[in-house]
Amino acid sequence: MNYKIRVPQVRVLDANGNMVGVMPTGQAQRLADSQGLDLVEITPNAVPPVCKIMDYGKFRYEESIKAKKARKAQKQTQVKEIKFHPGTDVGDLQHKLRQIRAFLAEGNKVRLSLQFRGRENAHRDIGEDKISEVLEMLKDECFVEQAPKTDGRIHFCLIGPPRANAKKNAPSRNPASPQPETPNTGIVITVNDGPAAP
Repeated sequence: MNYKIRVPQVRVLDANGNMVGVMPTGQAQRLADSQGLDLVEITPNAVPPVCKIMDYGKFRYEESIKAKKARKAQKQTQVKEIKFHPGTDVGDLQHKLRQIRAFLAEGNKVRLSLQFRGRENAHRDIGEDKISEVLEMLKDECFVEQAPKTDGRIHFCLIGPPRANAKKNAPSRNPASPQPETPNTGIVITVNDGPAAP
């Protein structure tokens, strides 16, 4: 920039981006000085290098504002978690569905999990049916990122906001071709629905 430009001649653009032409670097600097602006090298690898006459301080300020707006517009996807029990009743289920819909509307993913405790382990099909029921209710409002599966005492699946041109039908308990697993890298917020079953 300015007197740090060491090449003998440069191709110059004026403050409006119009081509001025090729000239000695000293002459280009004097032209920028006469306008109270800076001579900034924008394409150093060109032959000769291309320089633009501009207000460099204003340019840096505008770039920082653009970067700040871009960061603000970026939304970090979080993974929320909603916990169920095989005995979750209709009232609790409707409340949890409202929470799930709100999370999906914000662009977050939701992990639906159900932990089998005590005697519930003998009737796992009831818990698995509960998750299938929830997926059936949400089939037009979500995309199944990870099909339901059981890991130890926990039955879970991962859903996200609907994708364009994606199949949104809820999978069966043992889907023929499950969706690929998505790494759980977000922030997990857990919502419980009461004390554990005896």
